[in-house]
Amino acid sequence: MADERACSVVIFGASGDLAQRKLVPALFNLWRKRRLPPRTRIFGYGGTSFGDDDFRQHLLAGARTYAGFGFTDEEWSAFAPALSYRQGSYADPQAFAELNERLASLEGGPADRLYYMAVPPDVFPRIVGSLGQAGMVREDQGFRRVVVEKPFGTDLASARELNRKLHEVLRENQIYRIDHYLGKETVQNILVLRFANTIFEPLWNRNYIDHVQLTVAEKVGVEHRGGYYDGVGVLRDMFQNHLLQLTTLVALEPPATVSADALRNEKVKVLSAIRPVTGASVAENSVLGQYRGYRDEPQVKPGSATPTFGAVRLFVSNWRWQGVPFYLRSGKRLAEKETQIVIHFKQPPLPMFPAATDGRAAPDVLALHLQPDEGVHLGFEAKVPDTVAETRSVEMEFHYADAFGPTAIPEAYERLLLDALQGDASLFTRDDEAEAAWRLIDPIVGRWEAAGDSRDGMDAPLPVYEPGTWGPAEADALLARDGRRWVNGQTCHKRAAGGDAGGPGKGGPAA
Repeated sequence: MADERACSVVIFGASGDLAQRKLVPALFNLWRKRRLPPRTRIFGYGGTSFGDDDFRQHLLAGARTYAGFGFTDEEWSAFAPALSYRQGSYADPQAFAELNERLASLEGGPADRLYYMAVPPDVFPRIVGSLGQAGMVREDQGFRRVVVEKPFGTDLASARELNRKLHEVLRENQIYRIDHYLGKETVQNILVLRFANTIFEPLWNRNYIDHVQLTVAEKVGVEHRGGYYDGVGVLRDMFQNHLLQLTTLVALEPPATVSADALRNEKVKVLSAIRPVTGASVAENSVLGQYRGYRDEPQVKPGSATPTFGAVRLFVSNWRWQGVPFYLRSGKRLAEKETQIVIHFKQPPLPMFPAATDGRAAPDVLALHLQPDEGVHLGFEAKVPDTVAETRSVEMEFHYADAFGPTAIPEAYERLLLDALQGDASLFTRDDEAEAAWRLIDPIVGRWEAAGDSRDGMDAPLPVYEPGTWGPAEADALLARDGRRWVNGQTCHKRAAGGDAGGPGKGGPAA
Protein backbone atom coordinates (compact mmCIF):
# COMPACT_ATOMS: atom_id res chain seq x y z
CA MET A 1 0.00 0.00 0.00
CA ALA A 2 1.05 3.62 -0.60
CA ASP A 3 1.35 4.41 3.10
CA GLU A 4 3.82 1.53 3.50
CA ARG A 5 6.25 3.09 1.04
CA ALA A 6 8.98 5.42 2.14
CA CYS A 7 8.42 9.09 1.37
CA SER A 8 11.19 11.56 0.57
CA VAL A 9 10.72 15.33 0.64
CA VAL A 10 13.62 16.86 -1.27
CA ILE A 11 14.10 20.61 -0.82
CA PHE A 12 16.24 22.29 -3.48
CA GLY A 13 17.67 25.48 -2.02
CA ALA A 14 17.46 23.99 1.47
CA SER A 15 20.12 26.29 2.92
CA GLY A 16 18.01 29.38 2.18
CA ASP A 17 15.51 31.38 4.23
CA LEU A 18 12.36 29.68 2.97
CA ALA A 19 13.41 26.23 4.16
CA GLN A 20 14.59 27.51 7.53
CA ARG A 21 11.68 29.88 8.21
CA LYS A 22 8.71 28.07 6.68
CA LEU A 23 9.18 24.66 5.08
CA VAL A 24 10.97 22.67 7.76
CA PRO A 25 8.97 24.19 10.68
CA ALA A 26 5.80 23.24 8.75
CA LEU A 27 7.04 19.69 8.14
CA PHE A 28 8.13 19.42 11.77
CA ASN A 29 4.68 20.43 12.99
CA LEU A 30 3.03 17.96 10.61
CA TRP A 31 5.32 15.30 12.07
CA ARG A 32 4.30 16.35 15.60
CA LYS A 33 0.65 15.99 14.58
CA ARG A 34 1.42 12.56 13.03
CA ARG A 35 0.19 13.66 9.63
CA LEU A 36 3.30 12.81 7.63
CA PRO A 37 3.67 9.33 6.13
CA PRO A 38 5.36 7.12 8.76
CA ARG A 39 8.58 6.67 6.78
CA THR A 40 9.15 10.28 5.71
CA ARG A 41 12.65 11.68 5.26
CA ILE A 42 13.48 15.31 4.49
CA PHE A 43 16.49 15.77 2.27
CA GLY A 44 18.12 19.15 1.67
CA TYR A 45 20.09 19.96 -1.46
CA GLY A 46 21.92 23.23 -2.15
CA GLY A 47 25.15 25.05 -2.76
CA THR A 48 26.09 25.66 0.88
CA SER A 49 28.52 23.27 2.49
CA PHE A 50 26.67 21.51 5.30
CA GLY A 51 27.16 18.20 7.03
CA ASP A 52 23.99 16.51 8.29
CA ASP A 53 24.57 17.69 11.85
CA ASP A 54 25.30 21.26 10.74
CA PHE A 55 22.16 21.23 8.62
CA ARG A 56 20.07 20.03 11.56
CA GLN A 57 21.45 22.72 13.85
CA HIS A 58 20.76 25.36 11.19
CA LEU A 59 17.15 24.20 10.93
CA LEU A 60 16.73 23.94 14.70
CA ALA A 61 17.77 27.59 15.04
CA GLY A 62 15.15 28.47 12.45
CA ALA A 63 12.43 26.46 14.17
CA ARG A 64 13.17 28.10 17.52
CA THR A 65 13.02 31.55 15.94
CA TYR A 66 10.23 31.28 13.38
CA ALA A 67 7.95 28.39 14.28
CA GLY A 68 4.56 29.56 15.49
CA PHE A 69 4.32 26.74 18.02
CA GLY A 70 6.22 25.52 21.04
CA PHE A 71 8.12 22.23 21.09
CA THR A 72 10.41 20.30 23.39
CA ASP A 73 14.02 19.29 22.90
CA GLU A 74 12.85 15.68 22.98
CA GLU A 75 10.50 16.26 20.06
CA TRP A 76 13.24 17.82 17.96
CA SER A 77 15.67 15.05 18.86
CA ALA A 78 13.15 12.49 17.65
CA PHE A 79 12.50 14.41 14.42
CA ALA A 80 16.06 15.44 13.53
CA PRO A 81 17.34 12.03 12.31
CA ALA A 82 14.91 12.33 9.38
CA LEU A 83 16.90 15.36 8.11
CA SER A 84 19.80 14.94 5.70
CA TYR A 85 21.72 17.22 3.36
CA ARG A 86 23.86 17.08 0.26
CA GLN A 87 25.82 19.86 -1.39
CA GLY A 88 25.72 19.98 -5.16
CA SER A 89 25.14 21.88 -8.38
CA TYR A 90 21.71 22.20 -9.99
CA ALA A 91 23.11 21.58 -13.47
CA ASP A 92 25.53 18.69 -12.81
CA PRO A 93 24.17 15.36 -14.13
CA GLN A 94 26.62 13.40 -12.00
CA ALA A 95 25.52 15.23 -8.85
CA PHE A 96 21.87 14.31 -9.53
CA ALA A 97 22.80 10.71 -10.27
CA GLU A 98 24.56 10.59 -6.90
CA LEU A 99 21.58 12.30 -5.25
CA ASN A 100 19.29 9.64 -6.70
CA GLU A 101 21.54 6.88 -5.39
CA ARG A 102 21.65 8.45 -1.93
CA LEU A 103 17.87 8.78 -1.82
CA ALA A 104 17.39 5.20 -2.99
CA SER A 105 19.74 3.90 -0.29
CA LEU A 106 17.84 5.79 2.41
CA GLU A 107 14.43 4.76 1.05
CA GLY A 108 15.31 1.09 0.82
CA GLY A 109 12.79 0.27 -1.91
CA PRO A 110 9.76 1.78 -3.69
CA ALA A 111 9.14 5.31 -2.46
CA ASP A 112 7.14 8.46 -3.07
CA ARG A 113 8.99 11.70 -3.64
CA LEU A 114 8.05 15.37 -3.37
CA TYR A 115 10.57 17.79 -4.85
CA TYR A 116 10.30 21.37 -3.58
CA MET A 117 11.81 24.26 -5.57
CA ALA A 118 12.87 26.76 -2.87
CA VAL A 119 15.06 28.53 -5.44
CA PRO A 120 14.77 31.54 -7.78
CA PRO A 121 12.38 30.91 -10.71
CA ASP A 122 15.12 30.98 -13.34
CA VAL A 123 16.54 27.83 -11.74
CA PHE A 124 13.30 25.80 -11.97
CA PRO A 125 13.84 24.49 -15.53
CA ARG A 126 17.46 23.59 -14.81
CA ILE A 127 16.55 21.47 -11.80
CA VAL A 128 13.57 19.84 -13.48
CA GLY A 129 15.71 19.06 -16.51
CA SER A 130 18.33 17.45 -14.27
CA LEU A 131 15.65 15.43 -12.49
CA GLY A 132 14.36 14.18 -15.80
CA GLN A 133 17.82 13.35 -17.11
CA ALA A 134 18.54 11.34 -13.96
CA GLY A 135 15.26 9.42 -14.28
CA MET A 136 14.01 10.87 -10.99
CA VAL A 137 10.49 11.82 -12.12
CA ARG A 138 9.34 8.43 -13.40
CA GLU A 139 6.37 7.19 -11.39
CA ASP A 140 6.89 3.45 -11.74
CA GLN A 141 7.70 3.03 -8.01
CA GLY A 142 5.66 5.78 -6.37
CA PHE A 143 4.52 9.32 -7.11
CA ARG A 144 6.90 12.06 -8.22
CA ARG A 145 5.59 15.59 -7.64
CA VAL A 146 7.27 18.97 -8.00
CA VAL A 147 6.27 22.06 -6.00
CA VAL A 148 7.11 25.32 -7.76
CA GLU A 149 7.29 28.56 -5.77
CA LYS A 150 6.11 31.92 -7.08
CA PRO A 151 6.73 34.04 -9.03
CA PHE A 152 5.67 31.84 -11.92
CA GLY A 153 7.15 33.94 -14.69
CA THR A 154 7.37 37.71 -14.95
CA ASP A 155 4.80 38.11 -17.72
CA LEU A 156 2.58 35.99 -19.96
CA ALA A 157 5.38 35.09 -22.36
CA SER A 158 7.74 33.92 -19.62
CA ALA A 159 4.96 31.99 -17.87
CA ARG A 160 4.15 30.17 -21.11
CA GLU A 161 7.82 29.41 -21.68
CA LEU A 162 8.22 28.12 -18.12
CA ASN A 163 5.15 25.90 -18.57
CA ARG A 164 6.60 24.60 -21.82
CA LYS A 165 9.92 23.70 -20.19
CA LEU A 166 8.26 22.00 -17.22
CA HIS A 167 5.94 20.03 -19.50
CA GLU A 168 8.92 18.70 -21.44
CA VAL A 169 9.75 16.64 -18.34
CA LEU A 170 6.59 16.54 -16.20
CA ARG A 171 2.91 15.93 -16.71
CA GLU A 172 0.64 18.74 -15.50
CA ASN A 173 -0.67 16.58 -12.65
CA GLN A 174 2.89 16.34 -11.30
CA ILE A 175 3.30 20.13 -11.06
CA TYR A 176 2.11 21.98 -7.95
CA ARG A 177 2.40 25.78 -8.39
CA ILE A 178 2.18 27.11 -4.88
CA ASP A 179 0.61 30.37 -3.70
CA HIS A 180 0.86 30.38 0.08
CA TYR A 181 -2.17 32.67 0.38
CA LEU A 182 -4.38 29.78 -0.69
CA GLY A 183 -3.09 27.72 2.23
CA LYS A 184 -4.42 30.17 4.80
CA GLU A 185 -7.35 28.82 6.79
CA THR A 186 -9.20 32.09 6.39
CA VAL A 187 -8.89 31.94 2.60
CA GLN A 188 -10.23 28.39 2.53
CA ASN A 189 -13.10 29.58 4.70
CA ILE A 190 -14.33 31.81 1.86
CA LEU A 191 -15.82 28.79 0.11
CA VAL A 192 -17.26 27.39 3.35
CA LEU A 193 -18.82 30.75 4.20
CA ARG A 194 -20.40 30.99 0.76
CA PHE A 195 -21.57 27.45 0.12
CA ALA A 196 -22.16 25.96 3.58
CA ASN A 197 -24.40 28.81 4.75
CA THR A 198 -27.61 29.40 2.86
CA ILE A 199 -28.01 32.93 4.24
CA PHE A 200 -25.16 34.22 2.04
CA GLU A 201 -25.16 32.51 -1.34
CA PRO A 202 -28.66 33.68 -2.48
CA LEU A 203 -27.44 37.29 -2.00
CA TRP A 204 -24.02 36.75 -3.58
CA ASN A 205 -24.71 38.49 -6.89
CA ARG A 206 -25.27 41.78 -8.71
CA ASN A 207 -28.85 42.06 -7.44
CA TYR A 208 -27.72 42.63 -3.84
CA ILE A 209 -24.00 43.47 -3.88
CA ASP A 210 -22.90 47.01 -4.71
CA HIS A 211 -19.15 46.41 -4.90
CA VAL A 212 -16.29 44.34 -3.48
CA GLN A 213 -13.00 45.56 -1.99
CA LEU A 214 -9.91 43.35 -1.66
CA THR A 215 -6.94 44.72 0.28
CA VAL A 216 -3.51 43.23 0.97
CA ALA A 217 -1.65 45.86 2.98
CA GLU A 218 1.82 45.66 4.51
CA LYS A 219 3.40 47.97 7.09
CA VAL A 220 6.93 46.95 6.16
CA GLY A 221 8.90 48.16 3.17
CA VAL A 222 10.97 46.02 0.83
CA GLU A 223 13.48 45.26 3.63
CA HIS A 224 16.21 42.94 2.31
CA ARG A 225 14.34 42.20 -0.96
CA GLY A 226 15.15 45.50 -2.69
CA GLY A 227 17.12 43.92 -5.50
CA TYR A 228 14.33 41.48 -6.34
CA TYR A 229 11.42 43.85 -5.76
CA ASP A 230 12.86 46.68 -7.84
CA GLY A 231 12.63 44.50 -10.92
CA VAL A 232 9.12 43.30 -10.16
CA GLY A 233 6.90 45.91 -8.51
CA VAL A 234 3.56 45.56 -6.79
CA LEU A 235 1.49 44.43 -9.78
CA ARG A 236 3.67 41.42 -10.52
CA ASP A 237 4.42 40.70 -6.87
CA MET A 238 0.87 40.80 -5.45
CA PHE A 239 -1.84 41.27 -8.06
CA GLN A 240 -1.05 38.53 -10.57
CA ASN A 241 -1.16 35.86 -7.87
CA HIS A 242 -2.56 36.72 -4.42
CA LEU A 243 -5.19 39.31 -5.27
CA LEU A 244 -6.49 37.60 -8.40
CA GLN A 245 -6.64 34.30 -6.54
CA LEU A 246 -8.76 35.92 -3.82
CA THR A 247 -10.96 37.46 -6.51
CA THR A 248 -11.66 34.07 -8.07
CA LEU A 249 -12.73 32.61 -4.72
CA VAL A 250 -15.13 35.48 -4.12
CA ALA A 251 -16.58 35.41 -7.62
CA LEU A 252 -16.60 31.76 -8.74
CA GLU A 253 -19.72 29.68 -9.30
CA PRO A 254 -20.37 26.70 -7.00
CA PRO A 255 -18.19 23.83 -8.23
CA ALA A 256 -19.91 20.48 -8.64
CA THR A 257 -17.44 19.02 -6.13
CA VAL A 258 -14.46 20.28 -4.15
CA SER A 259 -12.12 18.24 -6.33
CA ALA A 260 -9.10 20.02 -7.77
CA ASP A 261 -10.29 19.98 -11.37
CA ALA A 262 -13.82 21.19 -10.57
CA LEU A 263 -12.61 24.04 -8.35
CA ARG A 264 -9.86 25.17 -10.69
CA ASN A 265 -12.18 25.05 -13.69
CA GLU A 266 -14.45 27.58 -11.97
CA LYS A 267 -11.51 29.81 -11.07
CA VAL A 268 -10.34 29.89 -14.68
CA LYS A 269 -13.87 30.84 -15.77
CA VAL A 270 -13.75 33.87 -13.48
CA LEU A 271 -10.38 35.00 -14.81
CA SER A 272 -11.62 34.54 -18.36
CA ALA A 273 -14.72 36.63 -17.60
CA ILE A 274 -12.83 39.63 -16.18
CA ARG A 275 -13.02 42.53 -18.60
CA PRO A 276 -9.47 43.28 -19.84
CA VAL A 277 -7.98 46.62 -18.79
CA THR A 278 -6.02 47.82 -21.80
CA GLY A 279 -4.94 50.97 -23.60
CA ALA A 280 -6.53 54.19 -22.38
CA SER A 281 -8.68 52.29 -19.86
CA VAL A 282 -5.55 51.54 -17.79
CA ALA A 283 -5.38 55.14 -16.55
CA GLU A 284 -9.12 55.09 -15.82
CA ASN A 285 -9.04 51.85 -13.83
CA SER A 286 -5.68 51.74 -12.06
CA VAL A 287 -3.44 53.79 -9.80
CA LEU A 288 0.19 53.20 -8.90
CA GLY A 289 2.35 54.85 -6.25
CA GLN A 290 5.69 54.63 -4.47
CA TYR A 291 6.36 55.23 -0.78
CA ARG A 292 8.66 58.08 0.13
CA GLY A 293 12.13 56.74 0.82
CA TYR A 294 11.83 53.68 -1.42
CA ARG A 295 14.65 54.90 -3.68
CA ASP A 296 16.95 55.01 -0.66
CA GLU A 297 16.38 51.34 0.20
CA PRO A 298 19.33 48.94 -0.19
CA GLN A 299 19.73 47.48 -3.70
CA VAL A 300 17.09 49.81 -5.20
CA LYS A 301 18.24 51.70 -8.29
CA PRO A 302 18.57 55.49 -7.98
CA GLY A 303 15.57 57.19 -9.54
CA SER A 304 13.62 53.91 -9.65
CA ALA A 305 10.04 54.18 -10.95
CA THR A 306 9.03 50.80 -9.50
CA PRO A 307 5.57 51.04 -7.89
CA THR A 308 5.13 49.86 -4.31
CA PHE A 309 1.38 50.54 -4.25
CA GLY A 310 -1.33 49.61 -6.70
CA ALA A 311 -5.11 49.89 -6.95
CA VAL A 312 -7.10 48.40 -9.80
CA ARG A 313 -10.81 48.38 -10.64
CA LEU A 314 -12.00 45.21 -12.37
CA PHE A 315 -15.35 43.97 -13.65
CA VAL A 316 -16.34 40.30 -13.94
CA SER A 317 -18.55 40.30 -17.02
CA ASN A 318 -20.85 37.37 -16.40
CA TRP A 319 -24.45 36.83 -15.35
CA ARG A 320 -23.72 36.91 -11.61
CA TRP A 321 -21.44 39.95 -11.46
CA GLN A 322 -22.18 42.19 -14.44
CA GLY A 323 -21.72 45.84 -13.40
CA VAL A 324 -20.30 45.11 -9.92
CA PRO A 325 -16.83 46.65 -9.51
CA PHE A 326 -14.09 44.73 -7.74
CA TYR A 327 -11.54 47.13 -6.25
CA LEU A 328 -8.14 45.52 -5.61
CA ARG A 329 -5.29 47.25 -3.79
CA SER A 330 -1.98 46.35 -2.24
CA GLY A 331 1.02 48.27 -1.02
CA LYS A 332 4.04 48.44 1.22
CA ARG A 333 4.67 50.87 4.09
CA LEU A 334 0.94 51.38 4.59
CA ALA A 335 -0.83 52.29 7.83
CA GLU A 336 -1.59 48.73 8.95
CA LYS A 337 -0.83 45.14 8.08
CA GLU A 338 -4.07 43.59 6.92
CA THR A 339 -5.59 41.31 4.34
CA GLN A 340 -9.32 41.60 4.05
CA ILE A 341 -12.23 41.22 1.65
CA VAL A 342 -15.16 43.56 2.14
CA ILE A 343 -18.52 42.85 0.51
CA HIS A 344 -20.66 45.99 0.30
CA PHE A 345 -24.36 45.29 -0.14
CA LYS A 346 -26.75 47.71 -1.78
CA GLN A 347 -28.82 50.16 0.17
CA PRO A 348 -32.52 49.51 0.74
CA PRO A 349 -34.59 50.98 -2.13
CA LEU A 350 -36.45 53.37 0.18
CA PRO A 351 -35.15 55.16 3.33
CA MET A 352 -37.92 54.14 5.74
CA PHE A 353 -36.02 54.85 8.96
CA PRO A 354 -33.91 57.90 9.91
CA ALA A 355 -30.24 57.12 10.52
CA ALA A 356 -28.35 58.41 13.54
CA THR A 357 -25.88 60.49 11.54
CA ASP A 358 -26.75 61.68 8.05
CA GLY A 359 -30.41 60.76 7.77
CA ARG A 360 -29.86 57.69 5.62
CA ALA A 361 -29.08 54.16 6.76
CA ALA A 362 -25.72 52.78 5.69
CA PRO A 363 -25.61 49.70 3.46
CA ASP A 364 -24.80 46.35 5.05
CA VAL A 365 -21.19 45.18 4.97
CA LEU A 366 -19.62 41.71 5.28
CA ALA A 367 -15.88 41.86 6.03
CA LEU A 368 -13.66 38.77 5.85
CA HIS A 369 -10.47 39.43 7.80
CA LEU A 370 -7.85 37.04 6.48
CA GLN A 371 -4.97 38.38 8.58
CA PRO A 372 -4.24 39.43 11.28
CA ASP A 373 -7.07 39.04 13.85
CA GLU A 374 -8.65 36.47 11.58
CA GLY A 375 -12.43 36.40 11.51
CA VAL A 376 -15.66 37.66 9.95
CA HIS A 377 -17.54 40.87 10.74
CA LEU A 378 -21.12 41.60 9.65
CA GLY A 379 -22.25 45.21 9.81
CA PHE A 380 -25.97 45.95 9.76
CA GLU A 381 -28.52 48.46 11.02
CA ALA A 382 -30.18 48.33 14.45
CA LYS A 383 -32.73 50.58 16.14
CA VAL A 384 -31.30 53.03 18.65
CA PRO A 385 -33.00 52.46 22.04
CA ASP A 386 -35.39 55.13 23.30
CA THR A 387 -35.99 56.59 19.85
CA VAL A 388 -39.00 56.29 17.61
CA ALA A 389 -37.22 54.60 14.72
CA GLU A 390 -33.68 55.92 14.55
CA THR A 391 -31.06 53.41 13.34
CA ARG A 392 -27.34 52.98 13.88
CA SER A 393 -24.71 50.71 12.34
CA VAL A 394 -23.66 47.81 14.57
CA GLU A 395 -21.50 44.70 14.11
CA MET A 396 -21.61 40.98 14.73
CA GLU A 397 -18.13 39.49 14.98
CA PHE A 398 -16.52 36.07 14.74
CA HIS A 399 -12.84 35.66 15.66
CA TYR A 400 -10.94 32.43 15.06
CA ALA A 401 -8.94 32.88 18.25
CA ASP A 402 -12.11 33.14 20.35
CA ALA A 403 -13.90 30.22 18.71
CA PHE A 404 -11.03 27.79 18.21
CA GLY A 405 -8.21 28.97 20.46
CA PRO A 406 -5.28 31.33 19.90
CA THR A 407 -3.10 28.69 18.23
CA ALA A 408 -5.77 26.99 16.13
CA ILE A 409 -4.69 28.42 12.76
CA PRO A 410 -1.71 26.53 11.31
CA GLU A 411 0.86 28.00 8.97
CA ALA A 412 -0.28 28.01 5.35
CA TYR A 413 2.68 25.87 4.33
CA GLU A 414 1.49 23.07 6.61
CA ARG A 415 -1.72 22.67 4.68
CA LEU A 416 -0.11 23.06 1.27
CA LEU A 417 2.72 20.60 1.94
CA LEU A 418 0.26 18.04 3.29
CA ASP A 419 -2.00 18.49 0.26
CA ALA A 420 0.94 18.03 -2.10
CA LEU A 421 1.94 14.84 -0.30
CA GLN A 422 -1.63 13.57 -0.50
CA GLY A 423 -2.05 14.52 -4.15
CA ASP A 424 -4.74 17.17 -3.61
CA ALA A 425 -4.04 20.02 -6.04
CA SER A 426 -7.15 22.07 -5.17
CA LEU A 427 -5.13 24.90 -3.59
CA PHE A 428 -2.44 24.96 -6.28
CA THR A 429 -2.47 26.89 -9.54
CA ARG A 430 -2.98 25.09 -12.85
CA ASP A 431 -1.07 26.10 -15.99
CA ASP A 432 -4.02 27.74 -17.75
CA GLU A 433 -4.92 29.59 -14.54
CA ALA A 434 -1.44 31.09 -14.19
CA GLU A 435 -1.47 32.19 -17.82
CA ALA A 436 -4.99 33.66 -17.56
CA ALA A 437 -3.87 35.79 -14.60
CA TRP A 438 -0.86 37.09 -16.50
CA ARG A 439 -3.09 37.84 -19.48
CA LEU A 440 -5.01 40.29 -17.27
CA ILE A 441 -2.04 41.92 -15.54
CA ASP A 442 0.33 42.20 -18.53
CA PRO A 443 -1.52 45.06 -20.29
CA ILE A 444 -1.68 47.10 -17.08
CA VAL A 445 2.02 46.60 -16.34
CA GLY A 446 2.95 47.24 -19.95
CA ARG A 447 0.96 50.46 -20.20
CA TRP A 448 2.49 51.93 -17.04
CA GLU A 449 6.02 50.85 -17.94
CA ALA A 450 5.71 52.17 -21.50
CA ALA A 451 4.59 55.53 -20.13
CA GLY A 452 7.96 55.90 -18.40
CA ASP A 453 8.71 59.12 -16.60
CA SER A 454 6.29 61.07 -18.80
CA ARG A 455 3.45 58.67 -17.91
CA ASP A 456 2.09 59.26 -21.45
CA GLY A 457 -0.82 61.34 -20.22
CA MET A 458 -1.22 59.22 -17.11
CA ASP A 459 -0.80 60.77 -13.66
CA ALA A 460 2.76 62.08 -13.78
CA PRO A 461 5.10 61.71 -12.09
CA LEU A 462 4.56 58.43 -10.21
CA PRO A 463 2.58 59.50 -7.11
CA VAL A 464 4.58 59.40 -3.87
CA TYR A 465 2.81 58.58 -0.63
CA GLU A 466 4.00 58.96 2.93
CA PRO A 467 4.88 55.79 4.87
CA GLY A 468 2.22 54.99 7.45
CA THR A 469 -0.65 56.22 5.28
CA TRP A 470 -3.09 54.29 3.07
CA GLY A 471 -1.35 55.15 -0.18
CA PRO A 472 -1.59 58.02 -2.65
CA ALA A 473 -4.60 60.31 -2.84
CA GLU A 474 -5.17 59.10 -6.39
CA ALA A 475 -6.30 55.74 -4.99
CA ASP A 476 -9.02 57.48 -3.00
CA ALA A 477 -10.03 59.38 -6.12
CA LEU A 478 -10.40 56.10 -8.03
CA LEU A 479 -13.28 55.11 -5.73
CA ALA A 480 -14.55 58.65 -5.18
CA ARG A 481 -15.37 58.91 -8.89
CA ASP A 482 -17.80 56.04 -8.28
CA GLY A 483 -19.20 57.59 -5.10
CA ARG A 484 -17.40 55.09 -2.86
CA ARG A 485 -14.63 55.00 -0.25
CA TRP A 486 -12.03 52.46 0.83
CA VAL A 487 -12.44 50.53 4.05
CA ASN A 488 -9.26 51.32 5.99
CA GLY A 489 -8.33 49.31 9.06
CA GLN A 490 -9.59 46.20 10.81
CA THR A 491 -13.26 47.13 10.85
CA CYS A 492 -16.36 46.81 8.76
CA HIS A 493 -18.14 49.66 10.54
CA LYS A 494 -20.33 51.01 7.83
CA ARG A 495 -19.69 54.68 8.43
CA ALA A 496 -15.95 54.02 8.06
CA ALA A 497 -16.75 52.00 4.97
CA GLY A 498 -18.47 54.90 3.31
CA GLY A 499 -22.14 54.62 4.11
CA ASP A 500 -23.01 56.98 1.30
CA ALA A 501 -21.69 54.56 -1.31
CA GLY A 502 -24.22 54.22 -4.02
CA GLY A 503 -23.69 52.41 -7.27
CA PRO A 504 -25.60 53.13 -10.47
CA GLY A 505 -27.78 56.17 -9.98
CA LYS A 506 -25.78 57.36 -6.95
CA GLY A 507 -22.37 58.17 -8.34
CA GLY A 508 -21.56 54.60 -9.34
CA PRO A 509 -20.71 53.36 -12.82
CA ALA A 510 -23.47 52.22 -15.10
CA ALA A 511 -23.83 48.49 -15.52
